[in-house]
Amino acid sequence: MRLSWLALLAGLGFAVCAQDDYSIQRKTMVETQLKARDIYDKATLAAMGKVPREQFVPSEYRFYSYTDGPVSIGEGQTISQPYIVAYMTQALRLKPHHKVLEVGTGSGYQAAILAEIVDSVYTIEIVKPLGLRAKSLLKVLGYDNAIVKIGDGYHGWPEKGPFDAIIVTAGAEAIPKPLIDQLKDGGRMIIPVGPHRGVRQLVQVDKRNGKVRKKSVMAVRFVPFTRNKEDP
Repeated sequence: MRLSWLALLAGLGFAVCAQDDYSIQRKTMVETQLKARDIYDKATLAAMGKVPREQFVPSEYRFYSYTDGPVSIGEGQTISQPYIVAYMTQALRLKPHHKVLEVGTGSGYQAAILAEIVDSVYTIEIVKPLGLRAKSLLKVLGYDNAIVKIGDGYHGWPEKGPFDAIIVTAGAEAIPKPLIDQLKDGGRMIIPVGPHRGVRQLVQVDKRNGKVRKKSVMAVRFVPFTRNKEDP
């Protein structure tokens, strides 16, 4: 019995040490990868410093959770580099009362970051296993304001729109018109646009007085925007 208790205590000690280690890595990531560059928005930095990124990474890749780059999450998809997550979040100029649409749930990490900042997040994932996994994890972590839908994000989520902000986390060859239509007047979208298998441009879309303005802000690489084959 004593050996069992010793083993249990040792296991708990390891878990605490591992958690402390991730907390240190998270803090270091915020300081060296975000603040040291051009991430200054307080809400974005607070969210990046709080959300446990390691929980959104498969166990076999968890060691790389806070490295300065993307990490595989299976199904041919990745969790984006922390800097890109923060940059795209900051670019949206989010307010607590905002309603945000995310296209490309992936691991659920970006949705969790958004959910720390805004009132409601609606996120769509076309790859069912990823969507279900993200939905379960977001619930376990207490992000009840992040709602996950399995489906083709090209069409957005019209019954939940219009949205104050839209973020697309997969590379599209063109900006889907339904997403522009679902963006509120005064709203902003951030989306990677460009040819597949090449460098894309991260495009900022602003909608003002019914007019749409687009501006390229950064060269990026993203996995392709996936569509249902039967959809137009």
